[in-house]
Amino acid sequence: MNGSKLAAILLIIAGAIGLAIGSFSYTKKTEAVKLGPIELSVKEKETVNIPIWLGGGAVLLGLVLLVVGNKK
Repeated sequence: MNGSKLAAILLIIAGAIGLAIGSFSYTKKTEAVKLGPIELSVKEKETVNIPIWLGGGAVLLGLVLLVVGNKK
């Protein structure tokens, strides 16, 4: 398997996952106050939305790469 087919398959898989999930979240820990031996930290939950056009574009680009790679 050459590099273009592998990249095409990875793009299709990543795009499909992006379309299926839609968003993901993670927790970010920051230190709010540090006063001597006492530390106060804050945990914030961040959400990242994956645009539909990005997931669909990745699938489409992967399909185009797969078709063009087979013609050569």
